[in-house]
Amino acid sequence: MGSLGNSANSKAVHEAGEDDYDHHKHLSPTHQQLDAGALFVLKSKGSWLHCGYHLTTSIVAPPLLSLPFAFTCLGWAAGIISLVVGALVTFYSYNLLSLVLEHHAQLGRRHLRFRDMANEILGPKWGRYYVGPIQFMVCYGAVIACTLLGGQCMKAIYLLSQPNGSMKLYEFVIIFGFLMLVLAQIPSFHSLRHINLISLFLCLAYSACAAAASIYIGNSSKGPTKDYGLKGDAESQIFGIFNAIAIIATTYGNGIIPEIQATIAPPVKGKMFKGLCVCYTVLIITFFTVAITGYWAFGNHSEGLLLSNFLDDGNPLVPKWFILMTNLFTILQLSAVGVVYLQPTNEVLERTFADPKSKELSARNVIPRVVSRSLSVVIATTVAAMLPFFGDINAVIGAFGFMPLDFILPVIFFNLTFKPSKRSLVFWLNVSIAVVFSALAIIAAIAAVRQIVLDAKTYRLFANV
Repeated sequence: MGSLGNSANSKAVHEAGEDDYDHHKHLSPTHQQLDAGALFVLKSKGSWLHCGYHLTTSIVAPPLLSLPFAFTCLGWAAGIISLVVGALVTFYSYNLLSLVLEHHAQLGRRHLRFRDMANEILGPKWGRYYVGPIQFMVCYGAVIACTLLGGQCMKAIYLLSQPNGSMKLYEFVIIFGFLMLVLAQIPSFHSLRHINLISLFLCLAYSACAAAASIYIGNSSKGPTKDYGLKGDAESQIFGIFNAIAIIATTYGNGIIPEIQATIAPPVKGKMFKGLCVCYTVLIITFFTVAITGYWAFGNHSEGLLLSNFLDDGNPLVPKWFILMTNLFTILQLSAVGVVYLQPTNEVLERTFADPKSKELSARNVIPRVVSRSLSVVIATTVAAMLPFFGDINAVIGAFGFMPLDFILPVIFFNLTFKPSKRSLVFWLNVSIAVVFSALAIIAAIAAVRQIVLDAKTYRLFANV
Protein backbone atom coordinates (compact mmCIF):
# COMPACT_ATOMS: atom_id res chain seq x y z
CA MET A 1 0.00 0.00 0.00
CA GLY A 2 2.36 2.78 1.23
CA SER A 3 5.47 4.15 -0.46
CA LEU A 4 7.30 0.82 0.03
CA GLY A 5 7.44 -1.28 -3.11
CA ASN A 6 9.21 -4.39 -4.37
CA SER A 7 12.50 -4.58 -6.23
CA ALA A 8 10.73 -4.31 -9.59
CA ASN A 9 9.50 -0.87 -8.57
CA SER A 10 13.09 0.14 -7.82
CA LYS A 11 14.03 -0.57 -11.44
CA ALA A 12 10.88 1.26 -12.53
CA VAL A 13 11.87 4.49 -10.82
CA HIS A 14 15.26 4.53 -12.54
CA GLU A 15 13.51 4.35 -15.90
CA ALA A 16 10.75 6.82 -15.10
CA GLY A 17 12.64 9.93 -16.15
CA GLU A 18 15.68 11.51 -14.51
CA ASP A 19 13.83 14.70 -13.57
CA ASP A 20 11.31 13.03 -11.27
CA TYR A 21 13.93 10.68 -9.87
CA ASP A 22 16.29 13.52 -8.92
CA HIS A 23 13.59 15.14 -6.85
CA HIS A 24 13.14 11.98 -4.81
CA LYS A 25 16.84 11.15 -4.41
CA HIS A 26 16.74 12.34 -0.81
CA LEU A 27 14.73 9.29 0.21
CA SER A 28 16.36 6.23 1.76
CA PRO A 29 16.95 3.23 -0.54
CA THR A 30 13.66 1.57 0.43
CA HIS A 31 11.74 4.79 -0.20
CA GLN A 32 13.36 5.32 -3.58
CA GLN A 33 11.08 2.52 -4.76
CA LEU A 34 8.29 5.02 -5.37
CA ASP A 35 4.96 3.90 -6.75
CA ALA A 36 3.24 5.78 -9.58
CA GLY A 37 1.03 7.77 -7.15
CA ALA A 38 4.03 9.26 -5.34
CA LEU A 39 6.07 9.63 -8.53
CA PHE A 40 3.50 11.41 -10.70
CA VAL A 41 0.93 13.08 -8.36
CA LEU A 42 3.07 14.03 -5.35
CA LYS A 43 6.13 15.44 -7.14
CA SER A 44 8.51 17.20 -4.73
CA LYS A 45 9.39 20.27 -6.80
CA GLY A 46 7.67 23.22 -5.07
CA SER A 47 8.88 26.13 -2.93
CA TRP A 48 7.50 27.25 0.45
CA LEU A 49 5.47 29.90 -1.41
CA HIS A 50 3.79 27.24 -3.58
CA CYS A 51 3.09 25.35 -0.37
CA GLY A 52 1.43 28.50 1.01
CA TYR A 53 -0.85 28.65 -2.06
CA HIS A 54 -1.88 24.99 -1.65
CA LEU A 55 -2.53 25.45 2.08
CA THR A 56 -4.60 28.59 1.53
CA THR A 57 -6.78 26.93 -1.11
CA SER A 58 -7.37 23.86 1.08
CA ILE A 59 -8.30 25.85 4.23
CA VAL A 60 -9.55 29.33 3.19
CA ALA A 61 -12.50 28.15 1.12
CA PRO A 62 -16.19 29.13 0.66
CA PRO A 63 -17.30 27.24 3.83
CA LEU A 64 -15.98 30.34 5.64
CA LEU A 65 -19.19 32.03 4.40
CA SER A 66 -21.09 29.88 6.95
CA LEU A 67 -19.19 31.34 9.94
CA PRO A 68 -21.86 34.02 10.69
CA PHE A 69 -24.39 31.15 10.86
CA ALA A 70 -22.15 29.37 13.41
CA PHE A 71 -22.16 32.59 15.45
CA THR A 72 -25.99 32.46 15.63
CA CYS A 73 -25.65 29.34 17.81
CA LEU A 74 -22.81 30.75 19.93
CA GLY A 75 -23.33 34.50 20.30
CA TRP A 76 -20.60 37.14 20.15
CA ALA A 77 -18.22 36.08 22.95
CA ALA A 78 -18.29 32.29 22.40
CA GLY A 79 -18.18 32.78 18.62
CA ILE A 80 -15.04 34.91 18.64
CA ILE A 81 -13.37 32.70 21.29
CA SER A 82 -14.12 29.59 19.16
CA LEU A 83 -12.63 31.27 16.07
CA VAL A 84 -9.46 32.28 17.97
CA VAL A 85 -9.05 28.84 19.58
CA GLY A 86 -9.60 27.14 16.21
CA ALA A 87 -6.89 29.30 14.61
CA LEU A 88 -4.38 28.74 17.44
CA VAL A 89 -4.94 24.97 17.76
CA THR A 90 -4.86 24.24 14.01
CA PHE A 91 -1.77 26.43 13.41
CA TYR A 92 -0.08 24.61 16.31
CA SER A 93 -1.16 21.11 15.24
CA TYR A 94 -0.27 21.65 11.56
CA ASN A 95 3.20 22.79 12.64
CA LEU A 96 3.59 19.70 14.86
CA LEU A 97 2.63 17.50 11.91
CA SER A 98 5.19 19.33 9.78
CA LEU A 99 7.93 18.85 12.42
CA VAL A 100 7.20 15.10 12.57
CA LEU A 101 7.42 14.90 8.76
CA GLU A 102 10.72 16.87 8.77
CA HIS A 103 12.13 14.60 11.49
CA HIS A 104 11.41 11.45 9.45
CA ALA A 105 12.80 13.12 6.29
CA GLN A 106 16.08 13.85 8.14
CA LEU A 107 16.25 10.18 9.12
CA GLY A 108 15.99 9.32 5.42
CA ARG A 109 12.33 8.24 5.56
CA ARG A 110 10.35 11.06 3.97
CA HIS A 111 6.62 10.37 4.15
CA LEU A 112 4.55 11.69 1.26
CA ARG A 113 1.11 10.61 2.53
CA PHE A 114 -0.88 10.75 5.76
CA ARG A 115 -1.36 6.99 5.83
CA ASP A 116 2.41 6.43 5.42
CA MET A 117 2.96 8.48 8.59
CA ALA A 118 0.32 6.46 10.43
CA ASN A 119 1.88 3.18 9.17
CA GLU A 120 5.23 4.08 10.70
CA ILE A 121 4.11 5.82 13.91
CA LEU A 122 0.97 3.87 14.88
CA GLY A 123 1.41 0.64 12.91
CA PRO A 124 0.27 -0.66 9.48
CA LYS A 125 -3.33 -1.42 10.51
CA TRP A 126 -3.91 2.19 11.61
CA GLY A 127 -2.75 3.51 8.24
CA ARG A 128 -4.72 1.00 6.18
CA TYR A 129 -7.96 0.73 8.13
CA TYR A 130 -8.32 4.09 9.89
CA VAL A 131 -6.26 7.03 8.61
CA GLY A 132 -6.39 6.05 4.90
CA PRO A 133 -10.20 5.51 4.78
CA ILE A 134 -11.15 8.59 6.86
CA GLN A 135 -8.82 10.81 4.83
CA PHE A 136 -10.34 9.48 1.59
CA MET A 137 -13.85 10.00 3.00
CA VAL A 138 -13.11 13.58 4.12
CA CYS A 139 -11.40 14.59 0.86
CA TYR A 140 -13.95 12.97 -1.45
CA GLY A 141 -16.73 14.42 0.73
CA ALA A 142 -15.14 17.86 0.24
CA VAL A 143 -15.15 17.34 -3.57
CA ILE A 144 -18.88 16.47 -3.50
CA ALA A 145 -19.62 19.45 -1.21
CA CYS A 146 -17.71 21.84 -3.53
CA THR A 147 -19.63 20.53 -6.55
CA LEU A 148 -22.97 20.99 -4.77
CA LEU A 149 -22.09 24.49 -3.53
CA GLY A 150 -20.83 25.44 -7.00
CA GLY A 151 -24.20 24.38 -8.44
CA GLN A 152 -26.06 26.36 -5.79
CA CYS A 153 -24.05 29.53 -6.56
CA MET A 154 -24.70 29.07 -10.30
CA LYS A 155 -28.42 28.68 -9.60
CA ALA A 156 -28.34 31.90 -7.50
CA ILE A 157 -26.87 33.80 -10.48
CA TYR A 158 -29.49 32.27 -12.81
CA LEU A 159 -32.41 33.25 -10.54
CA LEU A 160 -31.14 36.83 -10.40
CA SER A 161 -31.57 37.16 -14.15
CA GLN A 162 -34.51 34.72 -14.53
CA PRO A 163 -36.58 34.85 -11.30
CA ASN A 164 -39.16 32.45 -12.76
CA GLY A 165 -36.62 30.28 -14.58
CA SER A 166 -37.33 26.56 -14.94
CA MET A 167 -33.78 25.17 -14.61
CA LYS A 168 -33.28 22.87 -11.62
CA LEU A 169 -30.41 22.70 -9.11
CA TYR A 170 -29.11 19.35 -10.40
CA GLU A 171 -28.64 20.87 -13.87
CA PHE A 172 -26.30 23.52 -12.43
CA VAL A 173 -24.46 20.85 -10.40
CA ILE A 174 -23.84 18.96 -13.67
CA ILE A 175 -22.57 22.16 -15.38
CA PHE A 176 -20.14 22.70 -12.48
CA GLY A 177 -19.17 19.02 -12.72
CA PHE A 178 -18.01 19.61 -16.32
CA LEU A 179 -15.67 22.38 -15.09
CA MET A 180 -14.29 19.97 -12.47
CA LEU A 181 -13.91 17.28 -15.13
CA VAL A 182 -11.52 19.50 -17.11
CA LEU A 183 -9.49 20.66 -14.09
CA ALA A 184 -9.21 17.10 -12.71
CA GLN A 185 -6.94 16.16 -15.65
CA ILE A 186 -4.12 18.43 -14.41
CA PRO A 187 -1.45 15.76 -13.77
CA SER A 188 0.17 16.57 -10.40
CA PHE A 189 -0.44 18.50 -7.18
CA HIS A 190 2.56 20.72 -7.99
CA SER A 191 0.96 21.62 -11.36
CA LEU A 192 -1.85 23.36 -9.43
CA ARG A 193 0.43 26.07 -7.98
CA HIS A 194 -0.65 28.81 -10.45
CA ILE A 195 -4.35 27.91 -10.07
CA ASN A 196 -3.94 28.02 -6.29
CA LEU A 197 -2.29 31.46 -6.45
CA ILE A 198 -5.36 32.73 -8.34
CA SER A 199 -7.50 30.91 -5.76
CA LEU A 200 -5.77 32.87 -2.96
CA PHE A 201 -6.80 36.18 -4.58
CA LEU A 202 -10.32 34.85 -5.24
CA CYS A 203 -10.91 34.02 -1.55
CA LEU A 204 -9.74 37.53 -0.60
CA ALA A 205 -12.06 38.96 -3.28
CA TYR A 206 -15.30 37.20 -2.29
CA SER A 207 -14.54 37.71 1.44
CA ALA A 208 -14.11 41.46 0.78
CA CYS A 209 -17.37 41.48 -1.23
CA ALA A 210 -19.24 39.57 1.49
CA ALA A 211 -17.96 41.92 4.21
CA ALA A 212 -18.70 45.05 2.16
CA ALA A 213 -22.26 43.87 1.37
CA SER A 214 -22.85 43.00 5.05
CA ILE A 215 -21.69 46.45 6.19
CA TYR A 216 -23.80 48.16 3.50
CA ILE A 217 -26.97 46.19 4.42
CA GLY A 218 -26.28 46.49 8.16
CA ASN A 219 -26.09 50.29 7.86
CA SER A 220 -29.22 50.57 5.70
CA SER A 221 -32.89 50.09 6.58
CA LYS A 222 -33.12 47.13 4.19
CA GLY A 223 -31.59 44.54 6.52
CA PRO A 224 -33.37 42.54 9.26
CA THR A 225 -33.72 43.91 12.80
CA LYS A 226 -30.48 43.10 14.60
CA ASP A 227 -31.05 40.41 17.22
CA TYR A 228 -28.09 38.55 18.70
CA GLY A 229 -30.05 36.32 21.09
CA LEU A 230 -29.84 32.51 20.81
CA LYS A 231 -32.91 30.93 19.20
CA GLY A 232 -34.82 27.81 20.23
CA ASP A 233 -35.36 25.88 23.47
CA ALA A 234 -32.57 24.70 25.79
CA GLU A 235 -32.06 21.38 23.94
CA SER A 236 -31.83 23.10 20.54
CA GLN A 237 -29.37 25.65 21.93
CA ILE A 238 -27.07 22.98 23.40
CA PHE A 239 -27.01 20.95 20.16
CA GLY A 240 -26.67 24.21 18.24
CA ILE A 241 -23.48 25.02 20.15
CA PHE A 242 -21.89 21.69 19.20
CA ASN A 243 -23.10 22.00 15.62
CA ALA A 244 -21.48 25.45 15.45
CA ILE A 245 -18.21 24.10 16.87
CA ALA A 246 -18.27 21.35 14.20
CA ILE A 247 -18.85 24.01 11.49
CA ILE A 248 -15.90 26.08 12.75
CA ALA A 249 -13.64 23.00 13.10
CA THR A 250 -14.53 21.85 9.57
CA THR A 251 -13.90 25.37 8.21
CA TYR A 252 -10.38 25.22 9.66
CA GLY A 253 -10.00 21.61 8.46
CA ASN A 254 -7.36 20.47 6.01
CA GLY A 255 -6.72 16.72 6.14
CA ILE A 256 -3.93 16.74 3.52
CA ILE A 257 -0.97 18.41 5.31
CA PRO A 258 1.48 15.51 4.51
CA GLU A 259 0.46 15.53 0.83
CA ILE A 260 0.97 19.31 0.65
CA GLN A 261 4.37 19.02 2.37
CA ALA A 262 5.20 16.26 -0.15
CA THR A 263 5.11 18.88 -2.94
CA ILE A 264 8.05 20.80 -1.40
CA ALA A 265 11.48 20.26 -2.96
CA PRO A 266 14.12 19.00 -0.51
CA PRO A 267 15.44 20.07 1.92
CA VAL A 268 12.05 20.61 3.54
CA LYS A 269 13.17 22.03 6.88
CA GLY A 270 11.36 25.24 7.87
CA LYS A 271 9.50 25.63 4.55
CA MET A 272 6.13 24.40 5.83
CA PHE A 273 6.17 26.96 8.66
CA LYS A 274 6.60 29.78 6.12
CA GLY A 275 3.81 28.32 3.98
CA LEU A 276 1.51 28.16 7.03
CA CYS A 277 2.33 31.81 7.83
CA VAL A 278 1.18 32.81 4.32
CA CYS A 279 -2.00 30.75 4.73
CA TYR A 280 -2.88 32.01 8.21
CA THR A 281 -2.32 35.65 7.23
CA VAL A 282 -5.03 35.21 4.56
CA LEU A 283 -7.12 33.10 6.97
CA ILE A 284 -7.18 35.72 9.75
CA ILE A 285 -8.10 38.51 7.30
CA THR A 286 -10.96 36.52 5.74
CA PHE A 287 -12.41 34.39 8.58
CA PHE A 288 -12.64 37.15 11.16
CA THR A 289 -13.83 39.85 8.72
CA VAL A 290 -16.62 37.70 7.25
CA ALA A 291 -17.73 36.20 10.59
CA ILE A 292 -17.87 39.54 12.43
CA THR A 293 -19.40 41.71 9.68
CA GLY A 294 -21.91 39.00 8.66
CA TYR A 295 -23.11 38.35 12.21
CA TRP A 296 -23.17 42.08 13.00
CA ALA A 297 -25.38 42.79 9.95
CA PHE A 298 -27.81 39.84 10.19
CA GLY A 299 -27.60 38.61 13.80
CA ASN A 300 -29.50 35.40 14.39
CA HIS A 301 -31.07 35.71 10.91
CA SER A 302 -27.69 34.73 9.34
CA GLU A 303 -28.21 31.98 6.76
CA GLY A 304 -26.12 28.81 6.34
CA LEU A 305 -24.41 30.58 3.42
CA LEU A 306 -23.96 34.32 3.97
CA LEU A 307 -24.62 35.11 0.29
CA SER A 308 -28.26 33.99 0.78
CA ASN A 309 -28.74 36.95 3.17
CA PHE A 310 -28.14 39.40 0.31
CA LEU A 311 -31.59 38.51 -1.08
CA ASP A 312 -34.85 39.18 0.75
CA ASP A 313 -37.66 37.07 -0.74
CA GLY A 314 -35.80 37.11 -4.05
CA ASN A 315 -35.24 40.90 -3.96
CA PRO A 316 -31.54 41.86 -3.93
CA LEU A 317 -30.49 44.10 -1.01
CA VAL A 318 -27.32 45.13 -2.88
CA PRO A 319 -26.93 45.77 -6.65
CA LYS A 320 -27.49 42.64 -8.78
CA TRP A 321 -24.08 42.94 -10.45
CA PHE A 322 -22.44 42.86 -7.01
CA ILE A 323 -24.18 39.59 -6.03
CA LEU A 324 -23.31 38.14 -9.45
CA MET A 325 -19.63 39.11 -9.04
CA THR A 326 -19.42 37.66 -5.48
CA ASN A 327 -21.00 34.38 -6.62
CA LEU A 328 -18.66 34.21 -9.62
CA PHE A 329 -15.56 34.60 -7.40
CA THR A 330 -16.97 31.88 -5.12
CA ILE A 331 -17.69 29.48 -8.03
CA LEU A 332 -14.17 29.91 -9.45
CA GLN A 333 -12.51 29.27 -6.10
CA LEU A 334 -14.74 26.27 -5.42
CA SER A 335 -13.39 24.63 -8.59
CA ALA A 336 -9.79 25.10 -7.31
CA VAL A 337 -10.69 23.78 -3.83
CA GLY A 338 -12.45 20.76 -5.36
CA VAL A 339 -9.39 19.88 -7.47
CA VAL A 340 -7.03 20.20 -4.45
CA TYR A 341 -9.18 17.73 -2.49
CA LEU A 342 -9.21 15.38 -5.50
CA GLN A 343 -5.44 14.88 -5.15
CA PRO A 344 -5.54 12.02 -2.57
CA THR A 345 -8.08 10.23 -4.82
CA ASN A 346 -5.90 10.92 -7.87
CA GLU A 347 -2.88 9.52 -6.03
CA VAL A 348 -4.73 6.28 -5.21
CA LEU A 349 -5.98 5.97 -8.82
CA GLU A 350 -2.51 6.67 -10.22
CA ARG A 351 -0.93 4.11 -7.90
CA THR A 352 -3.52 1.53 -8.96
CA PHE A 353 -3.65 2.08 -12.74
CA ALA A 354 -0.42 3.84 -13.79
CA ASP A 355 2.90 2.22 -14.62
CA PRO A 356 5.94 3.89 -12.99
CA LYS A 357 8.17 2.31 -15.68
CA SER A 358 6.46 4.39 -18.38
CA LYS A 359 6.72 8.16 -18.72
CA GLU A 360 4.11 10.33 -17.03
CA LEU A 361 2.63 11.58 -20.32
CA SER A 362 2.92 8.31 -22.24
CA ALA A 363 -0.28 6.82 -23.72
CA ARG A 364 0.07 3.91 -21.24
CA ASN A 365 -0.43 6.35 -18.33
CA VAL A 366 -2.53 9.16 -19.87
CA ILE A 367 -5.44 6.93 -20.98
CA PRO A 368 -6.03 5.24 -17.56
CA ARG A 369 -5.52 8.64 -15.87
CA VAL A 370 -8.18 10.41 -17.97
CA VAL A 371 -10.66 7.53 -17.63
CA SER A 372 -10.22 6.98 -13.86
CA ARG A 373 -10.20 10.68 -12.92
CA SER A 374 -13.19 11.42 -15.14
CA LEU A 375 -15.08 8.55 -13.50
CA SER A 376 -14.28 9.85 -9.99
CA VAL A 377 -15.58 13.35 -10.92
CA VAL A 378 -18.72 11.87 -12.56
CA ILE A 379 -19.48 9.90 -9.37
CA ALA A 380 -18.94 12.99 -7.17
CA THR A 381 -21.17 15.11 -9.44
CA THR A 382 -23.90 12.43 -9.47
CA VAL A 383 -23.89 12.22 -5.65
CA ALA A 384 -24.00 16.06 -5.37
CA ALA A 385 -26.94 16.25 -7.83
CA MET A 386 -28.84 13.41 -6.12
CA LEU A 387 -28.26 14.57 -2.54
CA PRO A 388 -28.70 18.36 -2.28
CA PHE A 389 -28.86 17.84 1.51
CA PHE A 390 -25.26 16.54 1.42
CA GLY A 391 -24.22 19.38 3.79
CA ASP A 392 -25.90 17.50 6.66
CA ILE A 393 -23.99 14.32 5.75
CA ASN A 394 -20.77 16.31 5.43
CA ALA A 395 -21.18 17.55 9.03
CA VAL A 396 -20.95 13.91 10.19
CA ILE A 397 -17.93 13.30 7.93
CA GLY A 398 -16.33 16.49 9.34
CA ALA A 399 -16.81 15.33 12.93
CA PHE A 400 -15.44 11.84 12.24
CA GLY A 401 -12.75 12.95 9.78
CA PHE A 402 -11.48 16.53 10.10
CA MET A 403 -11.40 16.47 13.91
CA PRO A 404 -9.11 13.39 14.16
CA LEU A 405 -6.91 14.30 11.16
CA ASP A 406 -6.38 17.96 12.09
CA PHE A 407 -6.75 18.21 15.87
CA ILE A 408 -6.09 14.80 17.43
CA LEU A 409 -3.59 12.78 15.33
CA PRO A 410 -0.96 15.58 14.96
CA VAL A 411 -0.47 15.89 18.74
CA ILE A 412 -0.41 12.08 19.16
CA PHE A 413 2.14 11.73 16.32
CA PHE A 414 4.33 14.41 17.94
CA ASN A 415 4.27 12.81 21.41
CA LEU A 416 5.02 9.33 20.01
CA THR A 417 7.82 10.60 17.72
CA PHE A 418 9.66 13.05 19.96
CA LYS A 419 8.60 11.54 23.34
CA PRO A 420 8.59 14.82 25.33
CA SER A 421 8.99 14.45 29.12
CA LYS A 422 5.74 13.71 30.95
CA ARG A 423 6.57 16.67 33.16
CA SER A 424 6.84 19.06 30.23
CA LEU A 425 4.18 21.61 29.23
CA VAL A 426 4.23 20.38 25.60
CA PHE A 427 3.31 16.81 26.61
CA TRP A 428 0.32 17.86 28.71
CA LEU A 429 -0.80 20.51 26.21
CA ASN A 430 -0.85 17.84 23.50
CA VAL A 431 -2.68 15.33 25.70
CA SER A 432 -5.25 18.01 26.63
CA ILE A 433 -5.85 18.89 22.95
CA ALA A 434 -6.28 15.19 22.06
CA VAL A 435 -8.75 14.55 24.92
CA VAL A 436 -10.81 17.74 24.48
CA PHE A 437 -11.13 17.40 20.70
CA SER A 438 -11.88 13.66 20.92
CA ALA A 439 -14.82 14.51 23.18
CA LEU A 440 -15.89 17.37 20.88
CA ALA A 441 -15.68 15.06 17.83
CA ILE A 442 -18.04 12.52 19.43
CA ILE A 443 -20.53 15.20 20.59
CA ALA A 444 -20.36 17.02 17.22
CA ALA A 445 -21.04 13.72 15.42
CA ILE A 446 -24.11 13.13 17.64
CA ALA A 447 -25.32 16.70 16.95
CA ALA A 448 -24.81 16.19 13.19
CA VAL A 449 -26.71 12.87 13.20
CA ARG A 450 -29.54 14.56 15.17
CA GLN A 451 -29.71 17.28 12.49
CA ILE A 452 -30.02 14.61 9.77
CA VAL A 453 -32.91 13.00 11.70
CA LEU A 454 -34.65 16.39 12.08
CA ASP A 455 -34.19 17.28 8.39
CA ALA A 456 -34.87 13.78 6.99
CA LYS A 457 -38.54 14.51 6.31
CA THR A 458 -37.53 17.22 3.82
CA TYR A 459 -35.02 15.03 1.93
CA ARG A 460 -35.80 14.18 -1.69
CA LEU A 461 -33.44 12.87 -4.36
CA PHE A 462 -32.58 15.52 -6.99
CA ALA A 463 -34.57 18.08 -4.94
CA ASN A 464 -34.57 21.61 -6.36
CA VAL A 465 -33.55 23.49 -3.19
